[in-house]
Amino acid sequence: MTCRILGSVFVAIACTQGAVASRALAQNGASLPDTIARRVDSVFVAYDKPDSPGCALGVYRNDALSYVRGYGMANLEHAVPITPKTVFDIGSTSKQFTAMSVSLLARDGKLSLDDDIRKLIPEMPVYKRPVTVRQLVHHTGGVRDYLTLMDLRGIDFDGVTTDKDALDLIVRQKETNFEPGSEHLYSNSGYFLLSEIVKRQTGETLSKFAQTNIFTPLGMSRTHIHDDHTMIVPGRATGYAPRDEGGFEISMSGFEQTGDGAVMTTVEDLLLWDRNFYSPKVGDTALIAQLQIPGKLNDGKQLTYAAGLTTGSHNGMKTVRHGGSWAGYRAELLRFPERHVSVAVLCNLATSNPSTLADRVATIVLGPQQVAGPISRQKPSATKQPSAVKLSSADLARFTGSFRNTESGDVLDISIKNDKLLLSIAPYLDVVPVGASRFEARGAGVPIVLTFEPSKNGGGLTLRLVAGTQKPSIYAAFTPVVLTEAQLAEYAGQYYSEELDATYAFSVDSGALTLRRTGAERRLQPTVADSFSARQLSLRFTRGANNRVTGVSINAGRVRNIRFEKR
Repeated sequence: MTCRILGSVFVAIACTQGAVASRALAQNGASLPDTIARRVDSVFVAYDKPDSPGCALGVYRNDALSYVRGYGMANLEHAVPITPKTVFDIGSTSKQFTAMSVSLLARDGKLSLDDDIRKLIPEMPVYKRPVTVRQLVHHTGGVRDYLTLMDLRGIDFDGVTTDKDALDLIVRQKETNFEPGSEHLYSNSGYFLLSEIVKRQTGETLSKFAQTNIFTPLGMSRTHIHDDHTMIVPGRATGYAPRDEGGFEISMSGFEQTGDGAVMTTVEDLLLWDRNFYSPKVGDTALIAQLQIPGKLNDGKQLTYAAGLTTGSHNGMKTVRHGGSWAGYRAELLRFPERHVSVAVLCNLATSNPSTLADRVATIVLGPQQVAGPISRQKPSATKQPSAVKLSSADLARFTGSFRNTESGDVLDISIKNDKLLLSIAPYLDVVPVGASRFEARGAGVPIVLTFEPSKNGGGLTLRLVAGTQKPSIYAAFTPVVLTEAQLAEYAGQYYSEELDATYAFSVDSGALTLRRTGAERRLQPTVADSFSARQLSLRFTRGANNRVTGVSINAGRVRNIRFEKR
């Protein structure tokens, strides 16, 4: 391992200590050959410098650290480098610990995964059909995502919110996004509610339960669930995001909800959790297997999402993984169970993509250049992902433009940047052509496939987008309608949502309809009759018997059909 010395005695010492620790730990396992280690290091070259946030990497093989390194800086203000002991917020990668906690309670008879959640949280709304604990685990309950609801309500993610704030907002919702069990749609509300269930069934917070029943038994001494924004965390990396004008800004959050995120840990501690999937100290073999069984929809369709884990394949090898994203933190824990190899990548930069980084590291570590011993003789368990094909700029240009979701009204803008397609909904994913009109967006942790085909009505292209086992989304190319200021004025006014307890104001400014709410202002683009869009929002205005505008319904990805009445 190399470590760049940064022009101060303090940083030089810190870098040296990190390097020594990394080498010593790697000797406990089958260390990577230097040639492979250098190739792994090259994956992180964009971060491995003294003026950039970066990542910590852990490669685990046969229950030992095979390679561990820090790249870039944990704190730019104090010139603190990232080391294997640096603590990161791992965002949604935390969900597997919540799933384990609930599974332990179910094993001990404290609850059933098939319980109606109202049995455990009685103040939840009476939906048309009950939502079960199991459906929360598999993201099939349809409960609206509380983080999206908070954003719609105008809550600043840089501020502080509590469990009560989240629960109060969830309880206000009059309906689910869809009939429970009929779809798979990722929702942080489900895992937050699981943490509330743990608290009510045990009398202690998820943080304390996990500390007693998971982290301490496994020896994860630098890991905790962060439910107190004032708590000092030794060795914690600061989260960052890039500034438009260059450089970085701090990107942190004071949210105190748990279950859907909030685990803070290191790449060294995650090895101890990874070991538990092969030789359980927490739970048992049956429970570990249960965590990795994908859920099913009401119609019997099997998902790829299990219990806080996503199953799939990479280069023909079975994978179990989960990514995370919160404030300026990004994370990925990728396991190859048939090869007994895992890759953990924890970063403190909002534009980093640990899923892609982990995939690249895995390809190097498990590739033919490095095969040795019994690992190399195992046969792949699935078909390799399609290889990328080369398309010219003219070929790519055929797929650019605006596409409207025929069901939700969401608009997806597709452009070209650096000879690659750029999606407005996923600007940091690598969109790779794998056919003449077929693309994969890689690095999300789940497969995202985009297929273009001619429209049946003879118009422009139709786009079919499939993300994992979620319901396919159909987008049609369209030309937005043009409205006069007089036509736009019909939509102006104040609109109130009881479910959000929020008022939105619409006005016409400089020839455009503008939405104003607490903390935000957005110019809206007309799409089709009575419909508008903005980034990650689609709006459909409703009219009464006299043809006057009476309300608006808003979709925002993980929240559907939030209704506002015009005052």
